[in-house]
Amino acid sequence: MNIIEAIKIRKSIRDFTADPVPQHILREIIEVASRAPSAENSQPWEFTIIAGDILNTIRKANIEKLKSKALPNPDLPAKGLPRDSVYRRRQIEIAKQLFGLMDISREDLEKRDRWMELGFRYFNAPAAIVISMDRSLHYPRPIFDIGSITQNICLAALHYGLGTCIANQGITYPEVLHELAGIPESKRIVISIAIGYPNWDFPANNVVSNREPIENITTWVGFE
Repeated sequence: MNIIEAIKIRKSIRDFTADPVPQHILREIIEVASRAPSAENSQPWEFTIIAGDILNTIRKANIEKLKSKALPNPDLPAKGLPRDSVYRRRQIEIAKQLFGLMDISREDLEKRDRWMELGFRYFNAPAAIVISMDRSLHYPRPIFDIGSITQNICLAALHYGLGTCIANQGITYPEVLHELAGIPESKRIVISIAIGYPNWDFPANNVVSNREPIENITTWVGFE
């Protein structure tokens, strides 16, 4: 698979088979992905790769906090998209696709709750990659670099027949990861990536997200 094909076919996978991902494959993915660019070669990223019983314990703790209506407390504060914006419109469009494929109606609160829980469970993936950075680093610059390596991980995973989903919900309660995964408080948890072998029988894995035509987002300057 060449790089252009990988970029075109990469998609968010929201359910996985139970097959474990061998540790040596995850190591190879991280080694390759670590060639990502970073400002002044600072390489601000650090990885905690979780599987097995510990990951299951983290899933359970996340869901307990969610159901208890614990307030989100991410290490990296995030805000929702502006109302009535093109960004919010795109979010709504993909949600409609997903809910349609999953047969989740607006009125079915039980199904909607189960759907929400998936992200907090790392989409049932057999492994999760948690990316953090030292608290001594001042964002946003390191966040740009971590975005680059996150994309590299998702693309490299395809070479091994793996799927990924970049999961904000998996870091909503960072205290869970600090405690159960042993991530030091001196590290700011930035993002998580669910990784495993895709369950292609899961309807949401068939979604194809739209992209804005480049004519709407590109300005050409100095071309004949």
